[in-house]
Amino acid sequence: MKPEIRNMLGGITGAVVLNLVHEVAKRVSHKAPRVDLLGEEAVTKTVEAMGLEAPTGEVLTASTFVADLASNAGYYAMIGKGDDDTILLRGAGYGLIAGLGAIGLAKPLGLNESTVARTGETKLLTVTFYLLGGLAAALAMKSLR
Repeated sequence: MKPEIRNMLGGITGAVVLNLVHEVAKRVSHKAPRVDLLGEEAVTKTVEAMGLEAPTGEVLTASTFVADLASNAGYYAMIGKGDDDTILLRGAGYGLIAGLGAIGLAKPLGLNESTVARTGETKLLTVTFYLLGGLAAALAMKSLR
């Protein structure tokens, strides 16, 4: 299998794991991060900044989900660049950076940071979920090598 395909499949795996963990967590805990709401806000503001009418309801939810999967899959796919010996470390590093970015960049980007940084527990869960996505991507890539 070509490395690019392997890396993309790993990235998709990480993105799916990340989204599944978020979905389950938001259904069982009110302290769980709401990355879905952050994403919807980002999609709405981006579309409106282009002078277009932003989607609402189910169309907004679906658009956000597709954008989230695509962006996270592309990001996590970069974990596959480099040595096999350090792929798990890279997966953890990429996940950690993504989680810290989610909680640290929301406010500077003009988004409602409370969706991912409302409490200390919410912040920890946000970082942990992205870390799990990075590790899942790395493990998938490693198993495909």
